[in-house]
Amino acid sequence: MARRKPWEVDDELWVVIEPLLPRVERRARHPGRKRHPDRLVCQGILFVLHTGIAWEHLPQELGFGSGMTCWRRLAEWTEAGVWPRLHETLLARLRGADAPDFSRAVVDGPHTRVKGGPKTGRSPVDRGRNGSKHHLITDATGIPLAATLTGGNRNDVTQFIPLLQAVPPVRGKRGRPRQRPDTVLGDRGYDHDKYRRLAWALGVKPVIARRGVPHGSGLGTDRWVVERTFAHLHWFRRLRIRWEVRDDIHEAFLSLACSLICWRRLKSFR
Repeated sequence: MARRKPWEVDDELWVVIEPLLPRVERRARHPGRKRHPDRLVCQGILFVLHTGIAWEHLPQELGFGSGMTCWRRLAEWTEAGVWPRLHETLLARLRGADAPDFSRAVVDGPHTRVKGGPKTGRSPVDRGRNGSKHHLITDATGIPLAATLTGGNRNDVTQFIPLLQAVPPVRGKRGRPRQRPDTVLGDRGYDHDKYRRLAWALGVKPVIARRGVPHGSGLGTDRWVVERTFAHLHWFRRLRIRWEVRDDIHEAFLSLACSLICWRRLKSFR
C-alpha cells in the first residue's frame, strides 16, 4: 500500500476540519468561476507548511489550485478563526482519550529568522538580526496547548502570563473544562518574582530556575518535552524561517502545525 503523503488530508481529519470552515454560498446570478474544492485547497496549504515552498511555486499538477487561491483561502479561514477552533477541538478529543496531563506545563520561546513584517525585532542572540519568537506552552507529555508570536527583542518572561492565559478551555469530559495546569516549569529566562506572583494568582504553581545559581536545577528531566515539541514544530519547514510579512498568516501556520501534532498524538492512541 502506498504511503500517505504528510500533506494529504485523510477522511477522518477532514471530518474534523470541514464543519469549522465558513460556508460560502454561490451567487445565483453571475456566479463566476466555480470555487476550488476546500479539501484540495487545504491540502495545498499543508503542502506549503510542510515543504516551505513559495506560494507561486505550488505545483499545479497536484490539483491544489493556484498558490494565490490557497493563500486567499488561508487568509479567509484565518479571519474566520478556523485554526484556533481546530486546535481546541483536537485538544478536547485528546482529553476524551485521557491524553493531556495538566499536572504540569512547560514553557519556552526560541527565536526564528524573518524576512520582515509586524511582530519582529532585533534579536539579542543572533547578532542583532531581525527576528521573531515562537512562544509555546505544552502539557507534561509535550502536547502543545498554546503558541504565540512576538518580536525577537521581547523577553521570554513578558510572555509567561500571556501563554498561561492563551490556553483554551479544554473540554472532552463531563464537568468543567480544564484550562490551567497545576504547575508550570520554565528556565532562567522566566525568573522574575512579579510573574511568579501573577502565576500564583491564576492558581498555577511556578517552578522556575533561579538566575545566578549553578546549573543542575533538575528541571531538565521534565522540561525536555517542550524542546521535543519545538523540534516537531520546526520539522514544518515553513516555520523555520518566517517568510510571511503578515503576522496573522504566520500565526495561522503556527496554530495549524500545533493542531497537526495533536492529531498525530490522537491517532497514536488508536
